[in-house]
Amino acid sequence: MSAPVSVFPRLEPRLPSVSKPIQYVGGELNSTVKDWDCAPEGETVRWALMYPDAYEVGLPNQGVQILYEVLNERDWIVAERTYSVWPDMEKVMRAGDEQGSIPQFTVDAHRPVRAFDVFGLSFSTELGYTNMLNALDLAGIPLHAADRTEDDPIVLAGGHAAFNPEPIADFLDAAVLGDGEEVVLAISEVVRDWKGEGRPGGRDELLRRLAVSGNIYVPRFYDVVYAEDGTIEAVVPNRPGIPFRVRKHTLMDLDAWPYPAKPLVPLAETVHERFSVEIFRGCTRGCRFCQAGMITRPVRERSIGTIADMVENGIRKSGFEEVGLLSLSSADHTEIGEVAKGLADRYEGTNVSLSLPSTRVDAFNITLANEFSRNGRRSGLTFAPEGGSERMRRVINKMVTEEDLIRTVATAYSHGWRQVKLYFMVGLPTETDEDVLQVAELAKKVIAKGREVSGRNDIRCTVSIGGFVPKPHTPFQWAAQLDHETTDERLKKLRDTVRDDKRFGRAIGFRYHDGKPGTIEGLLSRGDRRVGRIIEAVWRDGGRFDGWSEHFSYDRWVTAAEQALDGTGVDLAWYTTREREYDEVLPWDHLDSGLDKDWLWADWEDALAAADGADIEVEDCRWTPCYDCGVCPEMGTEIQIGPTGQTLLPLSVV
Repeated sequence: MSAPVSVFPRLEPRLPSVSKPIQYVGGELNSTVKDWDCAPEGETVRWALMYPDAYEVGLPNQGVQILYEVLNERDWIVAERTYSVWPDMEKVMRAGDEQGSIPQFTVDAHRPVRAFDVFGLSFSTELGYTNMLNALDLAGIPLHAADRTEDDPIVLAGGHAAFNPEPIADFLDAAVLGDGEEVVLAISEVVRDWKGEGRPGGRDELLRRLAVSGNIYVPRFYDVVYAEDGTIEAVVPNRPGIPFRVRKHTLMDLDAWPYPAKPLVPLAETVHERFSVEIFRGCTRGCRFCQAGMITRPVRERSIGTIADMVENGIRKSGFEEVGLLSLSSADHTEIGEVAKGLADRYEGTNVSLSLPSTRVDAFNITLANEFSRNGRRSGLTFAPEGGSERMRRVINKMVTEEDLIRTVATAYSHGWRQVKLYFMVGLPTETDEDVLQVAELAKKVIAKGREVSGRNDIRCTVSIGGFVPKPHTPFQWAAQLDHETTDERLKKLRDTVRDDKRFGRAIGFRYHDGKPGTIEGLLSRGDRRVGRIIEAVWRDGGRFDGWSEHFSYDRWVTAAEQALDGTGVDLAWYTTREREYDEVLPWDHLDSGLDKDWLWADWEDALAAADGADIEVEDCRWTPCYDCGVCPEMGTEIQIGPTGQTLLPLSVV
């Protein structure tokens, strides 16, 4: 196949007419441009990777950066990146020139996305679905998988939202559940073999080869049967050899995959200006609302040595001066104290600062905080109690008492911190107005304690509130979502309670979103294939960047839902504010995250019992006997944690 022509000569004259033109130029430090034919005739496999959001959000995305590097390390694979274009650039591309419209392009070599073998999209949120449709359309790839030919790439979804890809099943050729590092190479080998054999059986045969592996979900090979009441009767394979359940991928031994080793350094400003190292993957704390914690089990830690090498290499290759140690609960790493002290020793007296994102109240200690701030500024500390009242925290299995929180913030304020941020959720199952108003009481106690221990009045506490959205593969997947009107009413009451307090009101910052985007996220997260019609209608009506409040239109989604679901017997409320029963077939039941459905249901029942006062706690299975969630035996995996007993030798700092 001859190399596609770069669209850059057509694009460049138009760049001055769009905002932030630098995001479309490419050429970032550590980016890769390879020959189109880097392997012998017919054996090159080409990937276009997309994070379906703007460059400033997409470029720092760890998942895409890792896959980009893993793929490009193979001398027979070409991997390039593409991001969502802003509406002004979309207009320019659709208007085009004498050669026609300008297609969706990669930022690396500005090649048309349609020329690649695989178009891989990573979804961390469902609100990126309309951006996917826009990219497909701009690329000249038919929206519906059924309409694609051998000239079109395989459209493949991954990321957390891919654990229920049913709402976008009509637009996808395939979806991958779980960790991507090994599976993208396996997919590449299947594509290479098929191309090398002369593409036998066409596109259908390639998809069949991917599906029979048991680890790649191809929606077209499954039929969904609906019952008269609108629920799903069954999801069944429609041809021989296709597995009834598709399993997730789990990468064991993170030390063997120390990526990104060549972090991309953006040319334009992005949302995270730092180098990030993932210190472990997975979480077994058992918070019932948390999809990320449930679907990434088991816990797999990186060793101290690997973390240190990744930090040192990343700083040297990128020039970033801030290093973020990332995971779902970074202070839970078994050797976090040693990691923090070792890195702080190593970089003392340099410009390098270390940061730990949101910390669990019960995993925080002042020694750790001091190590992280030893070399840099004291930024605010963020804690996530999630529930305002003790009762709510029991319901969600977030076992943090009010005393724990007050003791922790007292320690922080007494050691010189001035700012604490607390994160909560509104709309959790069984929640009442009183539970939400407890957030204000907690914030006031935090400020009072801070003033008392520091002897100062310039103490601040920011309360940040997110709306709860029930997610697949969690104990709350059966829960009714709170309607947006009640969500907004509770938030208003809470805001007024904070503002009306003369003693503390001014010291408490209050951040929240209204409930409407959460309702749509709920529709998309627990939807089935019928929801695809809604997404398409929204996109055709101009829906783009639905994760951005200034571009989101609730009315557009409601209108599209009414029209698309007319005559189906189901509606928006059916997908969102309705509680499910145990025996209902859920749209994602044929997709196996390793979690036993009976275990999830029992945990849901425990949550309801906790709401009525039962003292039930599911402890962290890292330190207790197994709770039989199913993941380790089902997936052939195991928890991998320290202590290793290793120490981090300080390097002489240049």
